[in-house]
Amino acid sequence: MTEFTQDWFSHNIPGMQSVIDQIPEKKKFLEIGSFEGRSACWFLQEALDDDGTLYCVDNFGGSLEHTEFDFDEVKRKFLTNTAQVKKPNQNLHLLIEPSTKALAHLMIEEAKFDFIYIDGSHTSPDTLTDACMAFQLLKKGGGMVFDDYLWEMYTGIIRSPKAAIDMFVMLFSEQCRVVLNGYQVGVIRTA
Repeated sequence: MTEFTQDWFSHNIPGMQSVIDQIPEKKKFLEIGSFEGRSACWFLQEALDDDGTLYCVDNFGGSLEHTEFDFDEVKRKFLTNTAQVKKPNQNLHLLIEPSTKALAHLMIEEAKFDFIYIDGSHTSPDTLTDACMAFQLLKKGGGMVFDDYLWEMYTGIIRSPKAAIDMFVMLFSEQCRVVLNGYQVGVIRTA
């Protein structure tokens, strides 16, 4: 039985599903920011093909808003939760390192993904960096969802992802179309 202390994901499932329903293949997913694995478990159970592959990137060190968590325990819960729901022919790769390093390795390997979920650092500089790097890994026709677009834990444009997501959508407007715009923002790559 899966064990979670937080549920920052379930309320986003309908919007997430609406983006995933628009992508042609569901073989290879990438998640940036995994915490205890609630979203990863949902991808494995509900969205990814039965023989698909999920890459999860998390440094298990948290951010400003996570100072009260024991990240050794968070990582243990991630591993336990995902092991319980992963289907026999699915593959799960956990990259325990900063997202920039993990994304650079995936770029060198010329990895390509059908779907990418960005829910790592919530600062604008980190979110924009993750988005620009991850977009290079997204297949044409693939979907990418940003979490926490309307997140208001901290004030100012630097400590929230909204400005970065707006900038990404503007800069990449000729290569993607927005298909979800609410607490999450989702795009489909068109070029």
